[in-house]
Amino acid sequence: MSISVIAIDGPSASGKGTVAQRVASVLGFHYLDSGALYRLTALAAEKAGADWADEGAVAAVAEALDVVFAGEAVTLGGEDVSLAIRSEHIGVGASKVAALPAVRTALLQRQRDFAQAPGLVGDGRDMGEVIFPQAQLKVFLTASAEARAERRYKQLLGRGEVADLAAITADLAARDERDRQRPVAPLRQLPDARLLDTTAMGIEEAVATVLGWWQEQSQATA
Repeated sequence: MSISVIAIDGPSASGKGTVAQRVASVLGFHYLDSGALYRLTALAAEKAGADWADEGAVAAVAEALDVVFAGEAVTLGGEDVSLAIRSEHIGVGASKVAALPAVRTALLQRQRDFAQAPGLVGDGRDMGEVIFPQAQLKVFLTASAEARAERRYKQLLGRGEVADLAAITADLAARDERDRQRPVAPLRQLPDARLLDTTAMGIEEAVATVLGWWQEQSQATA
């Protein structure tokens, strides 16, 4: 049986995770946050004393991840790490380990296993190119660097964390460059992916746009 898949890719802080979650909720689909798996890998590697640049060691950690997703909660080895994996420090680590080919290979099947009936909405950097190339709808969701930095800044302040807008802007630029230049599945808009620029768009409008595209796709293939 073919499982319906919506693949949403895009740069950090573009809003793709929020959009993907809401689309999944409306459609009653499962949701895959691939970024969380790389963040978990970075956190687990740090806990194990593995350098984020040590491809073999980090890949071994990725293969052995003891992770449970339960709604908004995420546990690693039985420990609730829902907040820990969202720190800027671990975000930087996730970007670094995600550039390692062996790590991406280690997490490939784990991500594909999320595709279960009635369907899946997955977000990340290579959902449409590597993980689910057969996805019925592919979306490249982006926003200007300034808008993304401002969103991340407000997000951190909302969590009570210390935030520096200039530092966040520089960090996002560095992450974008790593994602574009990595040798495996570099971040890019695929020819068959629809572009959704959310720079001047609210979440509700973005969600409605993706749902509209999905309805069009479903009707076209009915």
